[in-house]
Amino acid sequence: MATFPLSFISPVKLPPANSLLFRSHALNIPLHSRHACLPDCQFRFPVRTRSQSHRISSQLDDRHSDFEGAVQDLRIPEYWLSPSKALEESNWLRVALHKWLDDEYCPEATNVEISKVAADSYYRSLLQKSTDLGEILLQMARELESISYQESFHGAFSSANAAIDLISQRIEHD
Repeated sequence: MATFPLSFISPVKLPPANSLLFRSHALNIPLHSRHACLPDCQFRFPVRTRSQSHRISSQLDDRHSDFEGAVQDLRIPEYWLSPSKALEESNWLRVALHKWLDDEYCPEATNVEISKVAADSYYRSLLQKSTDLGEILLQMARELESISYQESFHGAFSSANAAIDLISQRIEHD
């Protein structure tokens, strides 16, 4: 296999547009070629033309718009907003989040406090008829910041995210 030094022949003279010049060898790459390869070399370097790049860009735009159409806003079901159902759902969250925290990290006293504060925040959000999970997440994270996480493996936002994930799974199964 041939080796090529990495320094250019002349720093002042520019090589032709369709070739690269090295100290002792010239490598000609036709502009119409889809793939360029060094002589006696196993490496392949794809070369894209502007029309190919435009086609790829438009395909990515199409995929992005398809993805945006598939994303749905998850909201709390309306019937969960009654006081009795809100209490039931907040109690469920307290138990489920406590179990998740114990399983995901390790059992610790902070997990009890985290799950209680998250459940209370969730209950208040439901009573206030808040159905947007993003708003509930932010409110819950603010309230969870009141807890000391000094001897814990997690924080307010990771706990709030876990709670919202559990809630969204419950909504999907409902």
